[in-house]
Amino acid sequence: QVQLVESGGGLVQAGDSLRLSCVVSGDRYVLGWFRRAPGEKREFVAAISRSGGRTSYADAVKGRFTISRDNAKNTAYLQMNSLKPEDTAVYYCAADRAPFYSDYINDENQYDYWGQGTHVTVSS
Repeated sequence: QVQLVESGGGLVQAGDSLRLSCVVSGDRYVLGWFRRAPGEKREFVAAISRSGGRTSYADAVKGRFTISRDNAKNTAYLQMNSLKPEDTAVYYCAADRAPFYSDYINDENQYDYWGQGTHVTVSS
């Protein structure tokens, strides 16, 4: 059973930074971060390949967020800088077991396993 456990969420002010972590059990997967804001549908944030050599970002976070991974620790990270109130959401880590970095990596249907989420609230 693959498990993904997110941590690092919290309440911060606009302009602050947070780093989310996702510990993954099992094999090395393509990993993604998604978020769901109150009353909205879940949206893609960022993804990273198995080696960490390839990354993708949503336009809304490009230049502010950085996805990375430490395969020795089975952990992925999402460094979030210059946070805005519109970044308020539940953030989910997801794993794609496909052996390649899909062209549809920003589609939640590409992912096979999901964590429970961690809350991020950014006050203005």
